[in-house]
Amino acid sequence: MFNENDKKTIVDAITKAELNTSGEIRVHIDKKCKIDPIDKAIEVFEKLGMQNTELRNGVLIYVATSNKKLAIIGDEGINNAVSENFWDDIKDEMISHFKNGDFTAGLSNGIIKSGEQLKKHFPYQSDDVDELSNEISFGDE
Repeated sequence: MFNENDKKTIVDAITKAELNTSGEIRVHIDKKCKIDPIDKAIEVFEKLGMQNTELRNGVLIYVATSNKKLAIIGDEGINNAVSENFWDDIKDEMISHFKNGDFTAGLSNGIIKSGEQLKKHFPYQSDDVDELSNEISFGDE
């Protein structure tokens, strides 16, 4: 579903978003999700070790392409700093791109907007270290 240019565009968006925040953003793509997407996102979050960031400010954007499921979850550091429906506007904008078949633009825009939100609560620090890979992870399902 994602060619090399698409993957590069998404990874570049992650890199750009993380320039302004100490937060960490990952994207995980599955073909299908057989359970609630939030539950699956939590599984993937833990599998990727995203709970191991120093400030607990990792964000996972989870997408199951075939059955059109989307979840955005943040670690406890970000969740303690924001409202419960914090990710809803970003998800809605991503879904509008997805409905038009433009997954790459939807993901890229969602990533950039997530970075802007993270910046408010976790601004970039001069000693910031990129704690997690910016590469997209893909599942087996």
